Amino acid sequence: MQQTKFVEIKNISKIYHTLDDETKALDNISFDIGKGEIVTIVGPSGCGKSTILSIIAGLVKPSSGDVFINGEKIVDTNKAIGYMFQSDHLFQWRTIIENVLIGLEIQNKVNKESIKRVNRLVETYGLGEFKNHYPNQLSGGMRQRVALIRTLAIEPELLLLDEPFSALDYQSRLAVSDDISDILKREKKTAIMVTHDIADVIYIKVLLKK
Repeated sequence: MQQTKFVEIKNISKIYHTLDDETKALDNISFDIGKGEIVTIVGPSGCGKSTILSIIAGLVKPSSGDVFINGEKIVDTNKAIGYMFQSDHLFQWRTIIENVLIGLEIQNKVNKESIKRVNRLVETYGLGEFKNHYPNQLSGGMRQRVALIRTLAIEPELLLLDEPFSALDYQSRLAVSDDISDILKREKKTAIMVTHDIADVIYIKVLLKK
């Protein structure tokens, strides 16, 4: 059975202009992703990986080409998309549970049901006893887990993960890889992850097949 196209990238190009020059970040890129697929894009720093995610998220306009999510053309930011950046971007003055609720606050969706769901996510992924702690009381790996839970809290249909392990030491990378693969399998999300390290790709793929 042919898999339904969920994400469609059609002939995307992106050129960044300066006063003196221009840089072609992407040149006529096309690919499709099926519902429930987890896709990894690997390449060296500066090759345009993060630009692809930013265009899919509606944060950056392509110079040419189109992006469709579930048949709908992306022209701006979209609530169906959750974006986890390289840095965890946690607010130091807010507790872990308060950080996780930020996306729902922005969307004016904080209610008894959403708070209950967020607490379930925090408990399920091993942060229940830390939910009233502050970010500086957590390890780098735990902070990345919080960032992923915060992204999941808004119930996105598509997850974008931009170098989620780049700021971590080797031991933490393995632990967070385990966390992310477990969360993606449990939550059954469509996801695109970019990384410069092919070892990350291989390890994640092995974990997802377990």
